Amino acid sequence: MNTVAFDPAAALVDHPLRRELNDEIHARPFEAIAAPSALSYLVYLNRNCNLEQELWLVGQLCAHFSCTPPAAGAIQFSCNLGPVRFRWARHGEFSAITLICGAVTGQPFADSPRNHVPAEWLAQLPRNILLAVEVTLLPESALAADVETISAAYFAGNDLVGAQIAEGAGLAFTDFRIHADGCSRYLLIDKRMGPRQSGRMLQRFLEIDTYRMMACLTLPLAKSLQPELAKTDSELAELTTAMPKARQEDEPALLDQLTQLAARIESALSRTDSRFSAARAYYEIVERRIRELRELRIAGTQPFSEFVARRLLPAMETCESVARSQRILAKRVSRASALLRTRVDVSREKQNQQLLASMNRRAHLQLRLQETVEGLSVAAITYYTVGLVGYAAKGLKTAGVHLEPELITGIAIPVVAICVALGLRRMRKTLARKHQ
Repeated sequence: MNTVAFDPAAALVDHPLRRELNDEIHARPFEAIAAPSALSYLVYLNRNCNLEQELWLVGQLCAHFSCTPPAAGAIQFSCNLGPVRFRWARHGEFSAITLICGAVTGQPFADSPRNHVPAEWLAQLPRNILLAVEVTLLPESALAADVETISAAYFAGNDLVGAQIAEGAGLAFTDFRIHADGCSRYLLIDKRMGPRQSGRMLQRFLEIDTYRMMACLTLPLAKSLQPELAKTDSELAELTTAMPKARQEDEPALLDQLTQLAARIESALSRTDSRFSAARAYYEIVERRIRELRELRIAGTQPFSEFVARRLLPAMETCESVARSQRILAKRVSRASALLRTRVDVSREKQNQQLLASMNRRAHLQLRLQETVEGLSVAAITYYTVGLVGYAAKGLKTAGVHLEPELITGIAIPVVAICVALGLRRMRKTLARKHQ
């Protein structure tokens, strides 16, 4: 009897999303960068540039350097373009382009990796560049100077923000300013990080700058909303002050004004709430990336965590304050509208009660009138019926029957009246039962 080896893997049936979910953790990997290296990093908003347009743009660059373009539907791509390594990644609201040159000739920041890419291609990038950064990574032996010398030589003498990173395995400096070439600058010094850790640290710095700028995009929106919120708050205060003194005929106009005010606030919330939520998410990423730097202070130099917290936190608090004011104002308008609607409803209930009381009075009068009419009806029917009985009695007397018509008529009056009254009463009760 032949035995077949059992393959445990053959018995496993994968979930349809298993591979996709597993590969998600490896999305957008960092680049291993060895010192010395230079890097150019560009970030632009992609709200007016769809994925197909970006892939076409990247394909044009690949065609220029005769390399394979990205696949259809790709949201990230990297390849070697001769002397530089190219990397493109599309995110939710922005896209990022990274150019890495593995050699630094001359002074840091003197030769940008962008110079190795056709200027015509760079000119086709979307015209809303949010961030442009030049980075130089050097070994410790290539830059043995103090902070003041580094600032004067590479950062136009500006105050530097810097720290030891990776618990002293490297150094990083920047001034968070845009220089004459239109780019901000980072200088990293590799003491004992190695290419992989250098790449991770560099990616964290770029993400700190990127998400810092994305978070700050909400600040102008928040500032523009502050006068509108103050105006709306003043209008709400006027309406709530007028409510206790309003007459009944003024209530519909007040309710209409409150409804319009609520509509304006809800419209502003729908336009801005997602932006404020995104700012909070971006700020949390910035804080997380700063913690991952594992900074150690350099004497006399402000570290990244302190600088970003001091500059970015007030901006985020402003955005959060405006978002909170919007939500509170919406609740206040909702409460005021509910109170006024309750007041209007109470007024309407009073009117309805008065109307019902009036209807009850009319129904009572109609009942009395109906009873009067019924009495007249009994008399009229009795009169005509007794008349017919009288004519019948006279006819019988003429035919030879010994009757006294007057006596027969007198006796018929109470009998007919009682029968008619009982008949009308029974008919009224029957109709009442049918309508119950």
